[in-house]
Amino acid sequence: MRRVLSVIAGLVAAALVWEGYKAVGDPEGTVLFGVRVLPRADDLSMPHLWTVLQRLADPEMTGGRPVWLVVAEACLFTLGITAAGFLAGALIGLLLAAMMQRFQIIERGLLPYVILSQTVPLVALAPLIAGWGGTLMPAWATVSVIAAYLAFFPVAVGMLRGLQSPSAAGAELMRSYAAGWWRTLVKLRFPAALPYLFPALRLAGAAAVVGAVVGEISTGTRGGIGRLIIEYSREATSDPAKVYTAMLGAAVLGLLVAGLVALLELPLMRHRRHVEVVTL
Repeated sequence: MRRVLSVIAGLVAAALVWEGYKAVGDPEGTVLFGVRVLPRADDLSMPHLWTVLQRLADPEMTGGRPVWLVVAEACLFTLGITAAGFLAGALIGLLLAAMMQRFQIIERGLLPYVILSQTVPLVALAPLIAGWGGTLMPAWATVSVIAAYLAFFPVAVGMLRGLQSPSAAGAELMRSYAAGWWRTLVKLRFPAALPYLFPALRLAGAAAVVGAVVGEISTGTRGGIGRLIIEYSREATSDPAKVYTAMLGAAVLGLLVAGLVALLELPLMRHRRHVEVVTL
């Protein structure tokens, strides 16, 4: 309940900031030393929030379906792509973290390249992945690969830190029980890594959404919210609120993915706290 209230409070605060700036901001934007530091506050650049919500209920085109239904279908399409990329990226991240924890030479040799991989601009990488896939993969699978590319990094780094978090005394105790690496991983290191894993998974979920949206835009994949943003952007001058409906759908999609990861966290972390209490 506390998390739900904090999310609602954050949304209300964002809405107040939006409408407050629109009320007092310069319609031409705030310019400092010849550089625009704050956006324009006119109706074309920043429509009222109630205008955006009203546009959701209006037909997309004359006699067509309502905008909210089109946006919802696009979000569901992107959610499926995001889920595939998230699962693949999380699995790759977990395997890399386990390998780097097990073999120090792999950590020293691989971790710098894992970090370096995130410095490549995604807009430049997406067309390359689409070209490499060619006819081998459908368009949605190419976008899932892009989402997995962004999702694996926080999981690999966060999980590695978690697997290395147990104290030397705990590891020595497992060795005194003649426990091998796998049993130590399952009984000691993985439970200790859970507080590090779930924040990394939430970041990975958000990154997977970003990767899926950018991948849809870069590869021209139709049916998702990324492509819908591009299509609605063409009508920005005549119907600015319509553009924000697609952006709102992408934001809700990101919150939905983060919420699903949080739901997965609750039973596991509750079980972990129960085990700690019993142990004490």
